This record gives sequence, structure tokens and C-alpha cells, in this order.
Amino acid sequence: MLNGMSGSIKEDICEIGRRMYASGFVAANDGNISVRVSDNQFVVTPTLVSKGFMVPNMLITVDLDGHVVEGSFKPSSELKMHLAVYRARPDVGAVVHAHPPAATGFAVAGKALDRPYMPELFVNLGVVPLAPYATPSTEEVPRSIEGLIAEHNAVLLANHGVLAWGRDLAEAYSRLETIELYAKILISSFAVGEPQPIPDNKLRALAQIREALGVKGDISTAM
Repeated sequence: MLNGMSGSIKEDICEIGRRMYASGFVAANDGNISVRVSDNQFVVTPTLVSKGFMVPNMLITVDLDGHVVEGSFKPSSELKMHLAVYRARPDVGAVVHAHPPAATGFAVAGKALDRPYMPELFVNLGVVPLAPYATPSTEEVPRSIEGLIAEHNAVLLANHGVLAWGRDLAEAYSRLETIELYAKILISSFAVGEPQPIPDNKLRALAQIREALGVKGDISTAM
């Protein structure tokens, strides 16, 4: 668990919501968070509620078809893309979606984060591909990411934001933070010169570190 997290799933989701809001990864009612609690049930954030001001009784439990099984609030219409990840990846325990400014800037520019400029992204995430544009809240969104879920740990959603997942909530959120920091550093590097990728012979050593950590995800296009 991340430092300061309580161990209660609903309280932890609220804590991550506050961190997302305080970090400027979301504004107003943007973003959504989900955690798997069984093979077929997930605790999710409600629609039309700021992630910075959630309390545990606002959270909802849904099944794999998106039907509410517990809670009085409505789930976000973007729940569809979370469920697409869970269907494709039984190993995934949590999914987070946000609009962090730097990473979303890459998504708006139509640029994937697929070059090995920093060890942290290569080791912890691998390639972060760009999913084609899809109208938010529609079935286009899960369809746009379906072919990317199995071999990746996060995607940039064209003209929209970032979707990241992990074995638990701490890992999913950490990946979101890593993507945003990486995007900020890349923007700075382009401002002062030409970014230099990690040499190929050094990537092999990083790939071994990934394997030892048990991190899955495509790195083929980065090597």
C-alpha cells in the first residue's frame, strides 16, 4: 500500500481521489477509479462527484456487466473501459483514469510514450501506446483499447487522457504518476535539446530487471 493508506478499500479509493485532485491530474468531476473485490465485483467511483471530495459511502459496487449491486450513487459512464481491462486481464486488481496535463498533452498531440528515454518508465511500464480517438462514455472507448490491454500496463487515450492499471490500487496509481512525470521530463528535454534514448545494449539489462520484478507489458517497440 502507498504511505498513509488505511487498508480499507473504500477509504483507499477516496485517498487516491484526493491525491489525483491535489496533483492536478483531475479537475471538477473528472476521472474515475475502480478496484476489484472479487472475480465479478468491483468498487468504483460515482459519476458527477469530484475525486477530491469523495467519502466512502459515495462509492458503488458493480458487477462485470456494470450493474450496481450496492450503493445509491450512479457509476461513471466511463466504467466501460475499466470493465474492458478487467475482462481481458484477470491479474489486474485496480484501474485509474485521469487527465494529467503533460501526459494528456501527448495524447492530444497524437504521440505515444513508446521510446526508452528513462529507465523508470521502461522498467515499470514498458511502452505506453496511444489508443485511437473514441467518443467518451460510448462503446467506442472500450473497443479502442481492447487490442492494447493484454500487452500493456497503461494507455494514452487520444484527445482524452490516461488509463492505467495494476495488480492493486497502489501500483495502478503509481503508474499514473510515473507516466505524468515522464511526460513532464520529456517536454523539458525537448525544450533544451534532442532527447537521447537509452542505448540498446543497456536496455537488455533493464529488461532483466523487469523480469526479476515480475512486471508484464510490451517493450518490443522500445528495444
